[in-house]
Amino acid sequence: MEADDWGMVSMKALVTGGAGFIGSHVVDAYLADGLDVAVVDDLSRGRRENLSPRARFYHVDIRDAAALEEVFASENPDVVNHQAAQIDVRRSVADPIFDAQCNILGSINLLGLAVKYKVRRFAYASTGGAIYGEPRILPANEETPVTPLAPYGISKHTVEHYLANAHQLYGLTYVVLRYGNVYGPRQSSQGEAGVVAIFSEQILAGITPTIYGDGSKTRDYVEVSDVARASVQALKSGDNDIFNIATGVPTTDYEVFLHVRDALGAASLEPNYAPFRPGEVNHIHLDVSKAKSGLRWEPQVTSRAGIRQTAEWFQRTAARG
Repeated sequence: MEADDWGMVSMKALVTGGAGFIGSHVVDAYLADGLDVAVVDDLSRGRRENLSPRARFYHVDIRDAAALEEVFASENPDVVNHQAAQIDVRRSVADPIFDAQCNILGSINLLGLAVKYKVRRFAYASTGGAIYGEPRILPANEETPVTPLAPYGISKHTVEHYLANAHQLYGLTYVVLRYGNVYGPRQSSQGEAGVVAIFSEQILAGITPTIYGDGSKTRDYVEVSDVARASVQALKSGDNDIFNIATGVPTTDYEVFLHVRDALGAASLEPNYAPFRPGEVNHIHLDVSKAKSGLRWEPQVTSRAGIRQTAEWFQRTAARG
């Protein structure tokens, strides 16, 4: 059944990781679309100040099945949007057990409760940037072989199988969103994923950013407002299917540096360089044609404009102290 048929305005949504960077934007988009929203977050990376006061908050780790069930019993959500995850590729390489505990076992807890409490729709944030490894043909589409180079990509892909199995066994309706490299306001510079945030904060602090490798690595950068719109569309379309959510345009590390540098008025600055890090993909960008047809979604923010706007947001935030 299409979500339009059962009325989004009356729906209750539970967003895991909803105090985090991407999750908080999803919460805002759901609230703007008329949903009643509750949030689960352990605040390991999320921040309370990211949250709208209109969303109910539960300080819960998804690995804690008992505490998570209390949330489900209280909220009885119609839909779950699962953003909570261990997202650091380097940490997944150094500590794959922790990565699996968060990303696989935590997700299994969530799926079991979704089935038990008869959730009507489950949207899952997967990864397009790490799941395909080094594809022989670019852009990668949803049929590209999955050959991740780090445990992070393995753990995120594993949950896709559990979702398909939950549909087969219990009829749970799901949508998988394989994100490119997401960036935008509220992004954390802690860890290795938020390169736009890292470059912005470093330049604003007078620190010369470091690029790992020679600057030619490419990623598919997608602005967080586009990602949040995809989560709204995932409530309406795309039953039991997988979609790349990105721009379809490769951008090099050095180009990101230039966009940030120019936005912050540091035109003469050049980066430092350090050795390439193990577990990282060298080149990836994604085919989003399936999302355009099956999810009725397409990106609206170009990387150049979005990175510039994000750098300026960090500049305003720094100025406010």
